[in-house]
Amino acid sequence: MHTHVHRRDPEALVALLRLEDVDRLLTSSAIRTPAVRVARDGNVLPESSYTRSGSLAGKPLTGLVDPARLLTLFDDGATVVLQGLQRSWPPLAELVADLERELGHPCQANAYLTPPGAQGFAVHSDSHDVFVFQTHGHKLWEVHGEDGAEELLLEPGVVAYLPTGTPHAARAQEVPSLHVTLGINQLTWRGLVGRVVSEALAEVPDAHLPAGYLDDPRLLSDGLAGHLDAVVEHVRRVVGADVARDQVRRFLTSRPPRLAGGLVDRAALADVAPGTRLERRPGVPCVLEEAGDQVRMLLGDRSLLLPARIRPALEQVAAAASLTPAELALDEQSALVLCRRLVREGLLRIG
Repeated sequence: MHTHVHRRDPEALVALLRLEDVDRLLTSSAIRTPAVRVARDGNVLPESSYTRSGSLAGKPLTGLVDPARLLTLFDDGATVVLQGLQRSWPPLAELVADLERELGHPCQANAYLTPPGAQGFAVHSDSHDVFVFQTHGHKLWEVHGEDGAEELLLEPGVVAYLPTGTPHAARAQEVPSLHVTLGINQLTWRGLVGRVVSEALAEVPDAHLPAGYLDDPRLLSDGLAGHLDAVVEHVRRVVGADVARDQVRRFLTSRPPRLAGGLVDRAALADVAPGTRLERRPGVPCVLEEAGDQVRMLLGDRSLLLPARIRPALEQVAAAASLTPAELALDEQSALVLCRRLVREGLLRIG
């Protein structure tokens, strides 16, 4: 796989994380480590150089970013890294949720704020695929490939894809640089097969090896053959479709919760009427599975079990970007009960 460069509307990317947004996070939000780290000339600086302690309700707080010390380090050429922004910055959280749903792999979002002319890290490679895009300033990337090193100037509107293991380094130009890196933490065939095999291994008795095998290794070989046969038989019984459904269920019930606006929606639940316009919450999946006389609804961070008789209505919800309770294939009262439940669960929000 090779580096790929794509261009799109600059404003759409800039709006995801502006320099002003990073200013607010670093100077006015009481952000703490490890959400922030700092590097200069290829070395990660100790947290003590840019953090302080504090207290809240009489309890100590550690790792608080000290804005004055941090900005001084920035003035001296240090790069500030904001880590795990998919957990704390809604625009990037929505983007990551959509990317995860599209790819089926866990993703993360970091941002790198680099002063003019500085380079935070020496040439290095990442253990996962990444997308990078600029939201402020320009950054000159040195990307190494089969034909040697090439230069790539990132500016707002340019997105670059770097496959796992691509050596690279980047240097800010005349003004401060801010770019976002989306990391794809790939799930692998080895991991999936390993889980199937580990389930087979769990059925192998954890009994002691027989005494005397040092003098008579056949005591091991004969017993081992039987246990290996049992493992092979277990693996042969595994149905690929069942493993695939289990993987889908695992992934779509282990994502971070997405409940922004949930408190406001709860406060307005009593006002939900047959004609109330409800919207699917961005980034929240809705996948239906058979579960006997019930339907399992996968919502990203958890699942719900609902009666199978209302599956037609659930399929309407899963397929629609927005709807009203009156549009569902249910009687009025049942439709209101279901919609209010799905608002509470975070799948729907009040438009």
